Amino acid sequence: MTTLNARQQEAVKYIDGPCLVLAGAGSGKTSVITRKIAYLIEECGYSARHIAAVTFTNKAAREMKERVGKLVKGKASHGLIVSTFHNLGLNILRREHRQLGYKSNFTLFDSEDARTLIKEIMLKDADLDGDLLDSVQNQISNWKSGLIEPTQALESAQSQGEQTMALIFERYNKALQAYNAVDFDDLIRLPAMLLANNEEVLNRWQQRVRYLLVDEYQDTNSSQYQLVRMLVGEKSALTVVGDDDQSIYAWRGARPENLALLKQDFPNLHVIKLEQNYRSTARILKVANTLIANNPHEFDKTLWSDLGMGEPLRLIRCSNEESEAERVATEILTQKLRRQAKFRDFAVLYRGNHQARLIELKLQHHQIPYNISGGTSFFSRAEIKDIMGYLRLLVNPDDDNAFLRVVNTPRRQIGTGTLEALGRYSTEREIGLLHACEEVGLQAVIPKKGLEKIREFAGWISRVRNNCHNNNPVEAIREMIGDIDYESWLYQNTSSAKVAEKRMENVWFLVESIKSTIDKDEDENMENEEKLNKAIAKLVLMDLLERQEEEDLTDRVQLMTLHASKGLEFPHVYLMGMEEELLPHRNSIEENNIEEERRLTYVGITRAKKTLTMTLAGTRKQFGEKSETTPSRFLDELPEEDIEAEGFAKACPIENEKKGQETMATLMNLFD
Repeated sequence: MTTLNARQQEAVKYIDGPCLVLAGAGSGKTSVITRKIAYLIEECGYSARHIAAVTFTNKAAREMKERVGKLVKGKASHGLIVSTFHNLGLNILRREHRQLGYKSNFTLFDSEDARTLIKEIMLKDADLDGDLLDSVQNQISNWKSGLIEPTQALESAQSQGEQTMALIFERYNKALQAYNAVDFDDLIRLPAMLLANNEEVLNRWQQRVRYLLVDEYQDTNSSQYQLVRMLVGEKSALTVVGDDDQSIYAWRGARPENLALLKQDFPNLHVIKLEQNYRSTARILKVANTLIANNPHEFDKTLWSDLGMGEPLRLIRCSNEESEAERVATEILTQKLRRQAKFRDFAVLYRGNHQARLIELKLQHHQIPYNISGGTSFFSRAEIKDIMGYLRLLVNPDDDNAFLRVVNTPRRQIGTGTLEALGRYSTEREIGLLHACEEVGLQAVIPKKGLEKIREFAGWISRVRNNCHNNNPVEAIREMIGDIDYESWLYQNTSSAKVAEKRMENVWFLVESIKSTIDKDEDENMENEEKLNKAIAKLVLMDLLERQEEEDLTDRVQLMTLHASKGLEFPHVYLMGMEEELLPHRNSIEENNIEEERRLTYVGITRAKKTLTMTLAGTRKQFGEKSETTPSRFLDELPEEDIEAEGFAKACPIENEKKGQETMATLMNLFD
């Protein structure tokens, strides 16, 4: 406790009712949550198994759990729940699946699986262009996050299009239930509905979770808020930590107004503000405070720091986007030398991923190592997930998720009605979908044509499995890919022949990886079946390791969007593209959602610990045409006395020469 400041200590020790900890950027909120868990266990007599702490990312949950493990030793921490919202929801579903009409081995659909199912429904039931698939999927996700049922969506539909979407939503939910499957949004929606409608289940979970802590509360959506409210109940044993100024996820359903809702639902809410920032210089915080003061606030706060005033922020206007990228790259080289820094001390932030292309080229040109956040993992590519689906089904016939992914990829004219009937039958019989295809009783629930198609598929899978086990497994996999004519499927469903070719290369790379893994196995007594199982298991592990490597802090400049930067910090930050229609983004201007864009800019500024440089281009190419840009309106909201601007007036040759000489002198001194 001695390492905490007075406000942090108050937040840890307050347990007399619901508590909102309004935690500004860099104010040590994770320390408050982890020490409060330790305080509840060691000082307040709570058993660890009756405490739950929830957050939004696996990384944050891991870090929290590790910190608690250092504070609470031995058995005292056993049973503690530290997880993401979705993992907590998944645990509730696993325990209570019967109450919702699911089998214990229900399948979890990821975004790609859900997309495939929605596409099937749209092609069968709706006269909609396939290009609308993303819009339909997003709308369904928003409805689920807002706890809106298909009947409600249908009743409130304002147009023919909305009505059609609501009908697709209804068919989609029915199909999921029939497949014994849930999607990502259901992990919160279904537990929230169950707790609201089943008193016995509610009492059971309120007894299990007797104190609840919620991190990043400003990012909760309606269903997450409902889940929190139901778990807490009348006891009000709740601490939430959040910052309304860092709410930047409205596009995925986050509601910063949930902070204000707390005051209504818990009238005795105790608010504690953490305003001391341990990350940034006072000047960076002054600029951030001045900017965010332009947004309306339910709770006011002002960040401060005792790390000294620090250097002025720099604002550099370049002639075009290419010279902007060039300037940032050369700045990183000079600043690295001048400050004796590492490449990993520098981060380049931008509003949209498309802005990364030019800066990548410039960093490569100057041989500056970099890492881009949010790149696509090899195993998350659609073509790899397709083939891995087949392989998973070959080694585990009970993998219903794999069955549903591949049964119509490529299309085999097996309709969603047939698959729903198969799903209901397999649930009643408590067997996997593939095994259900062979059962005699199936002919009573599926028409002859549909039955022939799924039995044909099941028989073919059985023959491929036998081929893998009795002959060379890699050759058998190659034959399987030829059988389904996967290459033609890619060419038919890809934007260009070049993209299809690249995706097919990825498929053959996967096959070579399996071959390499099998060839390296020195156990000669192992059967082909075991070799293939082992090789596929290793590939899954490789995927997990690849994701972990993405988090490695090697000595590289970090490139990322402003959204991806939340929660991170860097000594030196470059914020590119400070222009109207970039930041704030054009869509936000059209939707009059400037407040969230201002919060996003605030997040970018408060990532910087020592220096912040903002850049913009005087002209930028759009749709092949060069056009003049307008500096971001947010620049007018920053305090002039804390900003050193460059490139806004006609350059003075004497000043330029003087600056060049100073830079050269600094660099020469470093080599002396």
